[in-house]
Amino acid sequence: MITKLLIANRGEIACRIMRTARSMGIATVAVYSDADAKALHVRQADEAVHIGPSPAAESYLVGAKIIAAAQQTGADAIHPGYGFLSENADFAQSVLDAGLIWVGPKPQSIRAMGLKDAAKQLMRAAGVPVTPGYDGSDQSVDRLTAEAEAIGYPVLIKAVAGGGGKGMRKVDAPADFAAALESCRREAKASFGNDEVLLEKWITSPRHIEVQVFGDSHGNVVHLFERDCSLQRRHQKVIEEAPAPGMDEATREAICAAAVRAAKAVDYEGAGTIEFIADASEGLRADRIFFMEMNTRLQVEHPVTEEITGVDLVEWQLRVASGEPIPLKQEDLTINGHAIEARLYAEDPAKGFLPSTGRLDEFYIPTLHARVETGVEEGSVVSPFYDPMIAKIVVHAASRASAITALQEELDGTLVHPVKTNAGFLWLCLADAAFRAADLDTGLIERRGENLIPPASPSPDTINVGAAADALCWERDEATIPDWKARSLTGFRLNAADRKGVHFVLPSGEAVTGQITPRAQDHDQFDMMTRVTGDGILVVEKGQTYLLRSRIDGTGQASAADGAIIAPMPGKVIAVDVSEGQAVTAGQRLMVLEAMKMEHALAAPFDGVIEGLSVSAGSQVQVEAVLVTVVPQGE
Repeated sequence: MITKLLIANRGEIACRIMRTARSMGIATVAVYSDADAKALHVRQADEAVHIGPSPAAESYLVGAKIIAAAQQTGADAIHPGYGFLSENADFAQSVLDAGLIWVGPKPQSIRAMGLKDAAKQLMRAAGVPVTPGYDGSDQSVDRLTAEAEAIGYPVLIKAVAGGGGKGMRKVDAPADFAAALESCRREAKASFGNDEVLLEKWITSPRHIEVQVFGDSHGNVVHLFERDCSLQRRHQKVIEEAPAPGMDEATREAICAAAVRAAKAVDYEGAGTIEFIADASEGLRADRIFFMEMNTRLQVEHPVTEEITGVDLVEWQLRVASGEPIPLKQEDLTINGHAIEARLYAEDPAKGFLPSTGRLDEFYIPTLHARVETGVEEGSVVSPFYDPMIAKIVVHAASRASAITALQEELDGTLVHPVKTNAGFLWLCLADAAFRAADLDTGLIERRGENLIPPASPSPDTINVGAAADALCWERDEATIPDWKARSLTGFRLNAADRKGVHFVLPSGEAVTGQITPRAQDHDQFDMMTRVTGDGILVVEKGQTYLLRSRIDGTGQASAADGAIIAPMPGKVIAVDVSEGQAVTAGQRLMVLEAMKMEHALAAPFDGVIEGLSVSAGSQVQVEAVLVTVVPQGE
């Protein structure tokens, strides 16, 4: 049995693996880059080894450093997690050559499934249905053009070594084929070092169905049923669920049996996933479900399978890697209820889903009904060097409808600031009528477009809840209230009844007033959806975190009610033109912030005096951090 395990990964999956290892009495070793020196996975491990600079190419992707760390700490096994080196057959072989246990499939199995064209040929020979298309060795433009014509448009061009949506192009008409082929090859070469492609018939109503398989060194292979990962944005999974809605028992039996044949064809050991594409134009039918590829590792979405089967897949991985047989037989595995997982990303849907980085000053996800997998906590820093997924929120319920509602409730209470997240986007995806009716395909999000982007402003009811939170803060401890808040209130006396309201300015610059109504004060989710911070009042509506306070916009102009100068984005202060107590005039430059290789001058909104100067030249600041306050003359 494994006694000490090195996890060759970071973030939530490293923490997830450590949790199971700890429960099995296995000591754990973390590896970390410069950016992850204070990361949660480093602090949770029994030991940690620094493996290099922040870029993954200089740390997490350097197999020799990881093997050296295992040898240095006396670890007897390496678990790769997912991503990074998890499907690198050469690294797997190097681990075995070093006399260590590789927690994963045999290198030859990884190689057999590593190239999509060879894998499709292998599956075809094993009797696994594959998508109509071309995966031959003749890669000439003329041959590929002719094959596309024979298949019939639209067609899909896919890099044979691709993954994660890269090296993939849909072509609707013959006139577009040459340009799409050139673009696909160029991207594939840059991403995978291999510009060979295959062609597939484009499925008009595609659903992404995948089957969890597990093999051992004793010749046993079982499946743990299917997952549906059809809700995708730009080929990246957003929400995953198990079992697949609308899957009847006959179709389930056929697709799962095909997945087991696929795993046996490559003598598979450990956890793996067989991905299929289903033509759902007439519902899920066995004769319209085709092999797409195999992921020879643990999947990001593995928790939904664990929830419906009661199996700890990481424990199975560790036991099978130690030479034990699979703990359960196929007839012992059953489906219990329904599970859904949402991937919480540090990204801003309002800005085209650009990654959002910085310190998580506020980070809270309730666990009313959920299992939360994360590698961060309040105070952690989201780095620009790695994937922006910061958590997975997983719910399990008796039915799909109940699971959807439970997940929405979790998102209603998820509060993250100042880093932006896709929580509001996820909430709207779950609320979509087609999704709730299981009328799914991989193009659903693209068709909905802007309808899935949360509103820029909260509703009046939510602003009223923010006002009630502001008042409650005063009533509890007047001494703790920041100076800026005093200027945002009107008609207010402690314990008085004649309060008119609370004035806020939204990040968009819109001025709003919240009324302290009985409904706001009695809001049944008040505690989970509202937080009073030094930056202002944070309120959550339909998953989206809103900041309520007086503030400036990105041009440096301010509302007349506020003198707080706020960083419009993360950046570096490169010049400070004022000092504490200095008198300034409206429009006078106070400081310069450099962000995204551009300079942003921040100016005084009105005549006043400088107070609370909190930065100097060279300071790194986060978005919406208070840099300085201009107090109106005479106050």
